[in-house]
Amino acid sequence: MSDMLRNIRLAVVSVAIVFLPVNSAFADVVTDWNSRANVIVAAAKLATPPGVRVFALVQTAVYEAVNAITKRYPSRRLKITAAEGASIDAAVAAANRSVLLKLIPAQQEMIENEYRQAMAAIPEGPAKTAGITVGEQAAVGVLASRSDDNPGAESYRPVTAPGVYVPTVIPALTFWPTRKPWNMTKPDEVRPGPPPSLKSELWARDYNEIKSLGILNGSKRSEEQTGVARFWEATGPGIYYPVIRSAAAASGRDVTQNARLLAVAGQAMDDALIAVFDAKYFYNFWRPITAVRNGDMDGNDATERDPSWTPFIDTPMHPEYPCAHCIVASTIGTVIRAEIGNAQLPPLSTVSTTAPGVTRRWITIDEFVREVSEARICDGVHYRNSTEVANAMGKKIGELAVTKF
Repeated sequence: MSDMLRNIRLAVVSVAIVFLPVNSAFADVVTDWNSRANVIVAAAKLATPPGVRVFALVQTAVYEAVNAITKRYPSRRLKITAAEGASIDAAVAAANRSVLLKLIPAQQEMIENEYRQAMAAIPEGPAKTAGITVGEQAAVGVLASRSDDNPGAESYRPVTAPGVYVPTVIPALTFWPTRKPWNMTKPDEVRPGPPPSLKSELWARDYNEIKSLGILNGSKRSEEQTGVARFWEATGPGIYYPVIRSAAAASGRDVTQNARLLAVAGQAMDDALIAVFDAKYFYNFWRPITAVRNGDMDGNDATERDPSWTPFIDTPMHPEYPCAHCIVASTIGTVIRAEIGNAQLPPLSTVSTTAPGVTRRWITIDEFVREVSEARICDGVHYRNSTEVANAMGKKIGELAVTKF
């Protein structure tokens, strides 16, 4: 497993996000350890999809451990017997440690340091010992249940003619759709219809919008739009889990509810990236930097070519359609809404390493999801239709996760 993650890290060009704490109190041991895990995963410099996968496994193990002790919800995945009075704090720490050591062993020193600090605060005794046993059992069980989750080998075949040069960077994660989903029955379960025809009015609308808003220099972006675009240049679990922890801080919630929320969100995010990469490589749709520099080749008189057009941020190394950032945001929003609802929702917030010192906040889930979509347009890497399609996919995946969990 560690070899696979190292290979992905070498193959993927992405922004690694380092966790920075949002100024809000942690709700409980589950969200506290989620924050600790963010630091560890960020230090490993995993690309976004592998990092999301790690968290799906971690948070599922945490939920199974906590629920085995509290017995709040029926257990349909693992059968774990917890001793009476087992320590939840110890179980959560042990589950995190066991999964993280298995998946990112290169971070052993940091993982063990976090574990020692957490365990030092728990009184010695049978409760602590029993909690450790439950957490380790949950980790082993979850990892075993996903042992057939490994993706196939990378085998991308560049499109070319004999003897003709093409760029030699292999696109990112061409093999990600070969993974086993958590809640979808297959990677293409929510695959959308194709992107718009290049001769359509919809294509011309999206082309001209991103051409004017997404360009690096001389853009029609407002100062606010530029700030948001820079903020959401960052990707990865470290920018999303603070949003979920914000929701977990809603009044009246308990540790098992939050363990379930993080597990459902983790699984749904992982499924969302499997689904979006399935669609990306199925349709293989061109990015704005390619389209705008070849605007005279699309057969549409409303799309004027700009031979030197450059996007606001570096273009990710995978096809455009649909938007990965957008599908993750929509998926998370759907899970949070189902779990908590807007009526009881505290303000959502997160931070970004690509906009140091800035905290973004939203009163509603829709505001959060909409901002991510607008940011990717202003970044110059996604068309509006692609963000809308991704949002619809994310809603389906979030609803599926909530229903099946």
